[in-house]
Amino acid sequence: MAQILEGVALARQTREFLRERVSSIQKTCPTFQPVLKIVQVGAREDSSVYVRMKTRAAAETGINCEHINFPPDISEYELLLALKQFNDDPSVHGIIVQLPLPAHLDERRITESVSVEKDVDGFCEGNLGRLAKRGSDPLFVSCTPKGVMEMLRHYNISVAGKHAVVIGRSNIVGLPMSLLLEKANATVTICHSKTEAISDIVKTADIVVSAIGSAHFVKADWFKKGAVAIDVGINYIPDSSKKSGYRMTGDIDFENAKEVVSAITPVPGSVGPMTVAMLMQNVVESAIRFKDLSRKRMPSLLPLKLQSPVPSDIDIARSQTPKFISDLANEIGISKNELECYGSYKAKVSLDLLKRLTHRRDGHYVVVTGITPTPFGEGKSTLTAGLVQALSNLNKLAVACVRQPSQGPTFGIKGGAAGGGYSQFFPMEDFNLHLTGDIHAITAATNLLAAAIDTRIFHENTQSDTALFKRLTTVKGNKTEFAPVMFHRLQKLGIHKRKPEELTDEEKSRFARLDIDPSTISWNRTLDVNDRFLRKITIGENPTEKGFTRQTGFDLSVASECMSVLALATDLRDMRERLGRMVVASNKQGEPVTADDLGVGGALVVLLKDAMKPTLMQTLEGTPALVHAGPFANISIGASSIIADKIALKLAGTEPDEDEHKDAGYVVTEAGFASDIGMEKFMNIKCRTSGHKPDAVVIVATVQALKLHGGGPPVGPGKPIPNEYKNEDVELVRKGCSNLAKHISNSRKYGLPVVVAINKFASDSESEISAIREEAIRAGATDAVVSNHWAEGGKGALDVARALIHACENEKADFRFLYDLHLPIEKKIEIITKEMYGADGIEMSPLAQERLNRFTEQGYNDLPICIAKTQYSLSADPDLKGAPTNFTVPIRDMRLSAGAGFIYPLAAAISTIPGLPTKPAYYNIDLDEEGNILGLS
Repeated sequence: MAQILEGVALARQTREFLRERVSSIQKTCPTFQPVLKIVQVGAREDSSVYVRMKTRAAAETGINCEHINFPPDISEYELLLALKQFNDDPSVHGIIVQLPLPAHLDERRITESVSVEKDVDGFCEGNLGRLAKRGSDPLFVSCTPKGVMEMLRHYNISVAGKHAVVIGRSNIVGLPMSLLLEKANATVTICHSKTEAISDIVKTADIVVSAIGSAHFVKADWFKKGAVAIDVGINYIPDSSKKSGYRMTGDIDFENAKEVVSAITPVPGSVGPMTVAMLMQNVVESAIRFKDLSRKRMPSLLPLKLQSPVPSDIDIARSQTPKFISDLANEIGISKNELECYGSYKAKVSLDLLKRLTHRRDGHYVVVTGITPTPFGEGKSTLTAGLVQALSNLNKLAVACVRQPSQGPTFGIKGGAAGGGYSQFFPMEDFNLHLTGDIHAITAATNLLAAAIDTRIFHENTQSDTALFKRLTTVKGNKTEFAPVMFHRLQKLGIHKRKPEELTDEEKSRFARLDIDPSTISWNRTLDVNDRFLRKITIGENPTEKGFTRQTGFDLSVASECMSVLALATDLRDMRERLGRMVVASNKQGEPVTADDLGVGGALVVLLKDAMKPTLMQTLEGTPALVHAGPFANISIGASSIIADKIALKLAGTEPDEDEHKDAGYVVTEAGFASDIGMEKFMNIKCRTSGHKPDAVVIVATVQALKLHGGGPPVGPGKPIPNEYKNEDVELVRKGCSNLAKHISNSRKYGLPVVVAINKFASDSESEISAIREEAIRAGATDAVVSNHWAEGGKGALDVARALIHACENEKADFRFLYDLHLPIEKKIEIITKEMYGADGIEMSPLAQERLNRFTEQGYNDLPICIAKTQYSLSADPDLKGAPTNFTVPIRDMRLSAGAGFIYPLAAAISTIPGLPTKPAYYNIDLDEEGNILGLS
């Protein structure tokens, strides 16, 4: 009598083993959850039976299984779209399309649309082809053949060297079965319904697997004595003893064959349960593979073709072939459905990524700043690019977070801001120009609000309160109701009524008439071009404006408070609230008037909705960079967005079962200007808003810049560089290190370790570099090392990267803010000037004091401070170099950014729209005959 190869118990054992494995992983990684999607079209009862069986098995295994049942008339497009969404969803690990499908759907096209990585049925050509290819392994093997092989192994039935006959040649069973047996070193013959003398062939077999789908097709006398019979067939034959009138049977004449063979599988109760068990195994293995892949998150590095002398920035950029941005995104763990490509080399990143990765701990957070800027340029952006490349060379995932450059400086005097040499962000043309349109969106939003202000004043000047109220609340069909945005103003006024007709005449008047004092309007229009003649203009000259004229002006788009809001908003809802509470003027009673008072807050967030998503780009070595926002560093925070940093910190972060120090990646972000301006605002405003705590500071310095701070002769554009900067002068460098020491001291006040990166130039001597290192360490730096990233890319910054890794993993950061928000405004200003600038105190002008008093009365006294001053000195005097002492900081004026959430005192006359020089950068910018951009660097 043949041994009965029973599969029910084995399938149960398999499910129990898988459940224990899932549970074990979840103990160290609580977010681990295998997910299976079963897609069924229509409601065929036989298909529904199989779906229920799989759903029940999934529940027993610890798999989250969702059955999606589409109507039988679903279009092929709709079904393919649904499958694409599942393919792109990283939380889904397996997809099954339950067969058969209705006749109007192309079964092959539908099943082949399932991603190879999620084809847990093992049906698609990618997996079947890998199974057939010698030396290659599929991600998934078809479940029925896999279950058969598992049963043979379990029952110790040897396959190697045996002759196996497979009856049936389907892609689901017959073909993969034959391939698996062959891989197990059996000699395999495939037979089918058209095979001649099939019984004679079967008689030669040691193992017979039948999957032909014909009841009792294989007779007992076809087997040789002692053969093994595996019955995969599922057939229904009439049986009056059954309630249904049918019973299930296999392809093999079981009752007679069991007298001949040595082992046989019954139908039902053997291969069927194992098929389902193998499906569960494939899903769990897929989830584990996705989990392991999510931990790799390392971009492949693009090789650099270093040349000496170093070519121009744009020639270097053009010599490199970038990765497709979708490939880079995949390498660092951004899924397809979280990416919105703008061409081949840049893409927006969806904020949904933050929901998916909310469980991850943040990576290491590093801010790059510099010594007080000089005309030489210290190279913070170049160092930021080089440092992330260097960290990647050391197998540390690193993401750069940088601001989007304004086109004003690009076409003006400064030129592009994409880094330089072999440490750039690219494609540099995209980086320096339109990119994905965020600055244009800022321009549109700012100008819409400006138009709303003047329009409202115009209509209030020309209408009665009754007419204003009626026009504001009348909708289609002469019905009256409040627009949703109006409830912000009603709440502000303390009116809690929901319908316009419920308001009293006095309430209607208060609601409708903003009564803006034109002399207090602080909101300018913007454009992204340096146009000095728009700094002050008169508007309303056309006769249609009925004599309403006023003086106003334009700012550069990146100077708009909308840009500051974009940089500081923590999510879309927060951005909506910030935009709505931006103060644009005061009314004639001295009360603030906001964007929501004007009814435009909702429209502003709609304009900026897509701008809220950071843009993914890359460095020359193919490491990731998130480019987002570009607020002025004088009148705003001068740093990239909180959202970009949040996304980067999660991408570089660690799972619960990883080492949060050793396994964490690095987010390297740049703060504008030096520690007294950009870094101070980064710490006290940006970090206070985001809740993120930096792990370290990198300060960039150069020999030439320190010589200037040490008393070297003045330098300027177009002038020859004096010999003092070309020849060795250690004493001059040491004197200039007073400036570096002050910036190190400033950074240490936030409780953070400091690494100094000495940006290398050919004229630097070893003695000068040694002097900088000595002075830096004496001032409290953890380390000070030379970096040659401009000429060598990431390899040139390896020493900086190693010093940074050591600081983050071994030096204890004890982050703290410089001041308490609840201190009086004047006291907070004084703390910044004394602690960061080294001043003796401040001098408040009458205008500044008047504004301070108003902001306090209006309830804005608890906001952080964002001082606008020159970047060329620690003091407010640009001519004072080094580390000046015995000075006071004059506070000439004070302004409010209520939406962004800070007050900015003016310690200098800061131009918010620069002018163009005699020979602007645009003289050199053009296209060649092949359409390549020239002169952009």
